[in-house]
Amino acid sequence: MEGKRLEYRGEEALKELEKFTAKADEVQENILKEIIARNCETEYLKRYMEGSKDVLEFKRRVPVITYKHIYPYIQRIANGEDSSLISGHPITEMLCSSGTSDGEPKMMPSIAEDLNRRTFLYNLIMPIMNQYIPGLDEGKAMYLYFVKAEMSTPGGLPSRTVLTSYYKSKNFRCRALDPFNDFTSPNQAILCTDSRQSMYCQLLAGLVHRHQVLRIGAVFASALLRAISFLQRHWGDLCNDIRTGHLNSSVTDPECRSSMSTILSSPNPRQADEIEEICSCPSWKGILPRLWPRAKYIEAVITGSMAQYIPSLESYSGGKLPLICTMYASSECYFGVNMKPLCDPADVAFTLLPNMCYFEFIPLGENGTLLKDMDEEEDVPKEKLVDLVHVRLGCYYELVVTTFAGLYRYRIGDVLQVTGFHNRAPQFRFICRRNVVLSIEEEKTNEDDLHRSITMAKKLLEPYNALLVEYTSYADTSSLPGHYVLYWEITEYISADNSPTPLDPKVLEECCITVEEHLDYTYRRCRTQDKSVGPLEIKLVQPGTFEGLMDLFISQGGSINQYKTPRCIKSGNALKLLNSNVKASFFSPRHPIWTP
Repeated sequence: MEGKRLEYRGEEALKELEKFTAKADEVQENILKEIIARNCETEYLKRYMEGSKDVLEFKRRVPVITYKHIYPYIQRIANGEDSSLISGHPITEMLCSSGTSDGEPKMMPSIAEDLNRRTFLYNLIMPIMNQYIPGLDEGKAMYLYFVKAEMSTPGGLPSRTVLTSYYKSKNFRCRALDPFNDFTSPNQAILCTDSRQSMYCQLLAGLVHRHQVLRIGAVFASALLRAISFLQRHWGDLCNDIRTGHLNSSVTDPECRSSMSTILSSPNPRQADEIEEICSCPSWKGILPRLWPRAKYIEAVITGSMAQYIPSLESYSGGKLPLICTMYASSECYFGVNMKPLCDPADVAFTLLPNMCYFEFIPLGENGTLLKDMDEEEDVPKEKLVDLVHVRLGCYYELVVTTFAGLYRYRIGDVLQVTGFHNRAPQFRFICRRNVVLSIEEEKTNEDDLHRSITMAKKLLEPYNALLVEYTSYADTSSLPGHYVLYWEITEYISADNSPTPLDPKVLEECCITVEEHLDYTYRRCRTQDKSVGPLEIKLVQPGTFEGLMDLFISQGGSINQYKTPRCIKSGNALKLLNSNVKASFFSPRHPIWTP
């Protein structure tokens, strides 16, 4: 596959895109044939296909699976067994995805050529953007990219996030020097595993080049907001560095210091004074175009759980910079691109690229109605799946992929809706992650995880003759970092001697940390290591609050026979009702235990 390094390929890239999407059915058939031919002798496929290379046999015999089904094979490879368990090509690394319900991060197999597929997709972004926004080769991009420290599996394979893998690759580090990929951040700052030092240096570089910046971005909207929060706390130090031409002593990473010495080549007091005047304003509404006056747009993932950050980004941009979401990807595979990047954030849709993997879809509803009665672990009849070119406009589906690296008919867990077609390739709007209740950043907490964690915590109430009668939750992103809020209604019973047992506030604090200790690996890492999620909060509400909540939903058309307390609140009116009945609030007193 073309695209072995990040470079601007212009019309050539767009022509390839047109070619693949015009023959989406043919491309998909060839992709599946190639995957089967390569991997038919693997232990996994031989179990079902007995060495056959027939596509129809694959669709008839190979089951639709979730992570728990492929995990034993992945674990064996991680422990040192041969890649041929699932892949005909050597597995070169394990990519860490979000945590599973039992608290461990998922490991996704990756082969060497997967990197070229990712780079192929990245190389489509700027040619697409160039069709809508001219002059992007006349300045720099201030993209805030970060890596995480790597680990190794027991068998010696690198274990890292997909973005860490990409930023450390030659495809990124040795990218062509062209004006469409001219970043303000030096590679050394991006590759620094100390997130604070990396953030400091990248923001400093962006401020030094502020009059050259044409686009601002981060991978996720939450990461960009964290950067703005960091800037609010450290703009004084950053201005001092620019004024004096010397990097703050808190940056100790040798490669960061070396790379920044070139950027801070001389004192610039005038630049420092301009930035200081802007940042010292009481209101930061519209701060981004004031600091970076030539910026034309903001780029970040703003779909799914990231949509909650759109109002904040619009405030910081003063409504002057469009919010653009360019691509759809995961650790398992990169999927597609946004062909209409200037659309409203609510209308973002992605064209799935038929050369990335083999796509199938589980129907979830007809005629624009989404049905969510299929459990994540429920067996899916093989004959129910629909291939890429036969999805129907307006219908909802769950995404299923077969990859070159050894995932076969694997349920990604994303719920999508078909919004249109580009040539023969469908375009999808991301609706949600199946069964996710709460999410602040990359962690995904589902209803079962939340219920299990609360079940453990409420045992602490028993010695006080107190009972948790009802609860719901909310992902509060009104401050940074965002945090989980649990609304609890507790009934306190009279003890045998007719005297109430007072409920010590510290007990509720311990309930907070107990919930956190029983949430998954990714949540605990975000809380303890990344500091991207704040302490969990329990808000005690007045007796009868949840009856009032039921009355509210029934008054809006719900059925009392079918009413279930929502485990996550998304309604503004419901949130207002809950907050108006809060009588006390408690936070986790410490970080949950997290071990890399």
